[in-house]
Amino acid sequence: MRQFIERALKILPKLTHEQIEALFIHTADENERLEAVLDSLAEGILVCDENHAIVLVNKFGERLLHTGHIDAGIQPVWTLIRDDKMADFLKETLMNSGRVEDREFDLDIKGIQRLISVSIMPLVKHKHVTGSLIHLDDITEKRSREAQLRRAENLASLTTLAAGVAHEIKNPLGSISIHIQLIQKTISNGMDFFKEEIKRKKVPADDTRMKESFDLLNQYLGVVNEEIDRLNKIVVDFLFAVRPMNMEFRERDVNTLIQELSDFVRFELNEAHITLNLQLSAALPLINIDERFLKQALLNLIKNAMAAMPRGGLLSINTSVVDNNVCIKVCDNGAGIPEENLSKIFEPYFTTKESGSGLGLTLVFKIIREHQGEISVKSKINEGTCFSITLPVPQKDTRLIPYGGGA
Repeated sequence: MRQFIERALKILPKLTHEQIEALFIHTADENERLEAVLDSLAEGILVCDENHAIVLVNKFGERLLHTGHIDAGIQPVWTLIRDDKMADFLKETLMNSGRVEDREFDLDIKGIQRLISVSIMPLVKHKHVTGSLIHLDDITEKRSREAQLRRAENLASLTTLAAGVAHEIKNPLGSISIHIQLIQKTISNGMDFFKEEIKRKKVPADDTRMKESFDLLNQYLGVVNEEIDRLNKIVVDFLFAVRPMNMEFRERDVNTLIQELSDFVRFELNEAHITLNLQLSAALPLINIDERFLKQALLNLIKNAMAAMPRGGLLSINTSVVDNNVCIKVCDNGAGIPEENLSKIFEPYFTTKESGSGLGLTLVFKIIREHQGEISVKSKINEGTCFSITLPVPQKDTRLIPYGGGA
């Protein structure tokens, strides 16, 4: 195109009025074609001049930046960006003539959080830098797929360890627990013998040393038993996470399930000074679920929300229908999850709790996936966390291709 225009300019004085008009029409058509190509890209393209003002932006770039109307060549690009972090990044990089690849930013685009990758490179013409090219890519779905793949791989690797864990840990724990009970029984017998000796006056009645020793031993053994129970729970959770689930799907009303679960936990929530707010859609269709497992998943989310609100707060559970899916949202206004942890919370053994096994949310993830559903999370520090679950609505109606012929 450039070579064509250069040749045309050389012979411009020799061209007739009709030829010049045809040249302009041809040039306009080519420009329109190039604009159509740019606007068809599923990536944002911004071209800036030497003063860092936007001279060209495609439609996807406008949507990603949500900048509104742009006066070409007037304002520096960073003054048009509503996100302060991205604006500061663009200003610093462009002012220093920097080159950056794949810097990621979380942007709020029309109320939806999107992860945007930004690359900046110099725009070179005739071996001179004449501006900058900014490339924007929405990588939200890509990162989500990577996280889901990583979770699936981690779950698969856990499966290979399940048999070993069952034999190497669970069985010895059972044996230890039995022997602790035998020791406690022996101590109890010894205490009975000691009391008999007091009655026979072979031991002074005011001699409490033996009793204190027995009480201390029982106290220590009680701690051991608590730790054994905790380890057993971890093993059971682990095996539950890796074994195939025998799902028994039935058409059920999710609202009814949530109502039953809320009745079950209401006393505990009241004791923790947590207000439960249910907003259940009246138009919710029946879907295929296993009530036992889905209740377990929701209960785990509720327990996590309670842990995030140690001084009380608000727990909201909402249901709705979105694009042939039943959507369940479990939200709290608690401590929130740090941004760097959001992509890890469904991974096995990842926990920020001192006594947590790191398997609770892994189980939730597995249960939802067994229901052919999806789960995602949004969170802000000191503002709260919201888990969103989508479960497919069964399609009963067979849709036929309409017959277009006449009678």
